[in-house]
Amino acid sequence: MTIRSGASKNQTIMPTAILIWVWFCAYLNCVGWTLSALHQLNAAGYLVALLIGFVAFVAWWKQTSGRIFPHISWRKLKHRFRRPFPLAFLILAAMAFLGGALYAPSNYDALAYRLPRILHWLAAGQWHWIHTIFSRVNDRACGIEWVSAPFIALVKTDRPLFLINLVSFLLLPGLVFSVFTRLGVRRRVAWHWMWMVPTGYGFLLQAGSIGNDMFGAVFALAAVDFALRARISRSPRDFFASMLAAALMTGAKTSNLPLLLPWALAILPSLRLGLRWPLRTAVICLVAFAASVAPNTIFNQWYCGDWSGLRLEGDVGKPPPLFLAGVNAVLIPWKNLSPPVFPFKEQWHEGLQQRLPPALVGQLDRRMETGLRCFDWSELQMEEGAGLGFGVCVLLAASVGAAGLARRKSPAAPPNGGCWSWQVWVRFAPVISLLALMTQSNLTAIARLLVPYYALLLPPLLACAGHERVVMQRWWRAAGFAVFVMAAGLLVISPPRPLFPVQTLLNRFQPQTAGSRLSARTREVYWVYRERNHAFAPAIAVLPPDSKILGLITFDDPETSLWRPFGSRRIEHVCPEDTPADLKRQGIEYVLLREETLKICFKCSLDDWLKQMNAQVVQKIPLNLRASRGALDWYLVQLR
Repeated sequence: MTIRSGASKNQTIMPTAILIWVWFCAYLNCVGWTLSALHQLNAAGYLVALLIGFVAFVAWWKQTSGRIFPHISWRKLKHRFRRPFPLAFLILAAMAFLGGALYAPSNYDALAYRLPRILHWLAAGQWHWIHTIFSRVNDRACGIEWVSAPFIALVKTDRPLFLINLVSFLLLPGLVFSVFTRLGVRRRVAWHWMWMVPTGYGFLLQAGSIGNDMFGAVFALAAVDFALRARISRSPRDFFASMLAAALMTGAKTSNLPLLLPWALAILPSLRLGLRWPLRTAVICLVAFAASVAPNTIFNQWYCGDWSGLRLEGDVGKPPPLFLAGVNAVLIPWKNLSPPVFPFKEQWHEGLQQRLPPALVGQLDRRMETGLRCFDWSELQMEEGAGLGFGVCVLLAASVGAAGLARRKSPAAPPNGGCWSWQVWVRFAPVISLLALMTQSNLTAIARLLVPYYALLLPPLLACAGHERVVMQRWWRAAGFAVFVMAAGLLVISPPRPLFPVQTLLNRFQPQTAGSRLSARTREVYWVYRERNHAFAPAIAVLPPDSKILGLITFDDPETSLWRPFGSRRIEHVCPEDTPADLKRQGIEYVLLREETLKICFKCSLDDWLKQMNAQVVQKIPLNLRASRGALDWYLVQLR
């Protein structure tokens, strides 16, 4: 996004790159549902759809600007990135790109259910409710899946999927600046924080990943930004882009639904614009419906009687909202202040267990996802749990305190002509959204779920006049560079995508560290992340070469590995009600399973299931899928 400081107050500068990204993602969501309805969800269908989309894009661009590519001032760009903060952001972006390009995706949730659901749909030629005991394959929002599906259908690999998040990361600074300034943050303050916010660990660690939290964060910002623009520009492009961005925000994750409140308040003064173009408004509403979480909620209600799908996941009785709000009020800052590196995890947990009242420990164990362990600090900040992060949080706290002290020395008049009541409501609405989520979530990774919330929560803290003096202080800029350095260091040592020769160093110092528990743990963590993308390769090696269909009993396992190379094999989930005749009808001769899953989900032992299915064990295969659990035995079973 290009920001022109000399623009007049009433002039709306069109953020072309963000507009194109919003429409592109919304279009792919519509294409996915449409091709599914036509039973043409395949490479050919996507080629036709992408060609149609490209022709429409060229026609729109010629109509609005008269040329395909805008003029880019390389001198201005060069000058901008000579400045320290933009240069630091550019270096972090390059490091994130390098990590994503060098390493195969290893995000556990993506490999366990987001990519497998795409592969199941492509194999069937349409979206369908997958026959499985692992409900997340069906009930979760699928916005990023529809953006990822064309890559998998056309190039048969998941390696380029990190580019989706990288694009989102590159769009963050411009969006942060635009939203902050429109919500009363002074331009100088917004300019500095537009580079600091993306250094939050949740944003940075997902920039080279295939997680879906930052994907929704961009649309949360874009929805509010375009809505605020539409009030001034009265432009249909701003108004409709805001609608689509809000829809995509919900389509990314259901936990983003409370953020519809700040968007609704921001778009409220412009609602009459929809009546000016009733036909276009109706069409955009249909596109927004397809790009949102609405289709998933309808299917969840149809198949399991619960729009959220939580009934399938066993979350029928929720803890009291006040209890959850109280726990999350402690958990959110606790997780965000977690040090980047913390090698004392087990000692910390034992200390908590001994010092906290037994009654409180019992309540946490019954009502929170991982019980007392939800208050553990991770050994290393990872994308699976990272939020805004230690560096940004400490800098923010110091800035707010210093701004309060410096407030009297700053100009008293608020920026941009004053803060009227509507702007104040929009500014503080994300706080209400946060409170709503806090009363509903019992998840350990609440700090990660809030990644789409963080940027919208900052304007109330940064609108104070004193911040303009603070960001010019030497100590603040030095602290800002320290935050950049910590963020870069975390990228370098991140187990999913380390940017140093980790295996070489571990092997070199193995004799000196032999017997060290920390060294063994470090070696295991890096090895598990390196191998996760093809974690089931040992099981595939045992399969006969002509085996094209494999049965799988799975619950939260990185199934994607079993499909490799994509298109060579089809995976069918086996459920407790399936009979030998059912499996034979599907062409299943071999089934891969774990005995623990049988005991928990099937309520039977391995021997009982083998007798019931008239099957025999071909081979036992130890697989290390999670560093926290170590190697577990899997069994390849042949049906007689």
